[in-house]
Amino acid sequence: MSESVYERIAALKVVPVVAVESVESAIPFADALIAGGLPIAEITFRTAAAADVIRLLSKERPELLVGAGTVTTPAQARAAQACGAQFAVAPGFNPAVVEAAQAIGLPFSPGVMTPSDIEGAVAAGVTRLKFFPAGAAGGIPMLKSLAAPYAHLGVTFIPTGGISLANLGDYLGEPSVIAAGGTWLAKQAAISGGQWDTITANCREVCQLVAGLAD
Repeated sequence: MSESVYERIAALKVVPVVAVESVESAIPFADALIAGGLPIAEITFRTAAAADVIRLLSKERPELLVGAGTVTTPAQARAAQACGAQFAVAPGFNPAVVEAAQAIGLPFSPGVMTPSDIEGAVAAGVTRLKFFPAGAAGGIPMLKSLAAPYAHLGVTFIPTGGISLANLGDYLGEPSVIAAGGTWLAKQAAISGGQWDTITANCREVCQLVAGLAD
């Protein structure tokens, strides 16, 4: 299960990271992503509606790969899975959250920023890691330096934070990166303002970039 989820994430290459404030926005938002060719979303637990949004999308849009973001407690990990999230992500490495996710079979990527973070995650049995905050932590040069000592252990990254269309290709060109997370694809203002065409256009632009990298 875990590997199939990460295989899908790796195939799509980009994960829209979003905060959805109202359940009413969930379906048109999901349809905008799907229309743009990017059927995946990390719904952050930064809004009161997050759990209900994940539950609705999991039921009504099964073709969308729905994950939960900003999962910082064991209770949130359990809630994410109960709502139908197929994966979960955290900004930092908390052994208790990793353990809770493993206990329920929820694919989980904790956030890392240092070699100590990575070693803690590997010791806990996790090798699919979120590099966060990517830009503020040193970007590609820092990621390359972090990845090198752990490549033989199968450690891979989903960098998030400070990533845009302008530098996305650089991140995806790094062998240790399976995908990148981005908030620019579907900003909160675009979702609350119903700017679905803008979100679809952003997704199509990213898909064109990704296709060009594969050529």
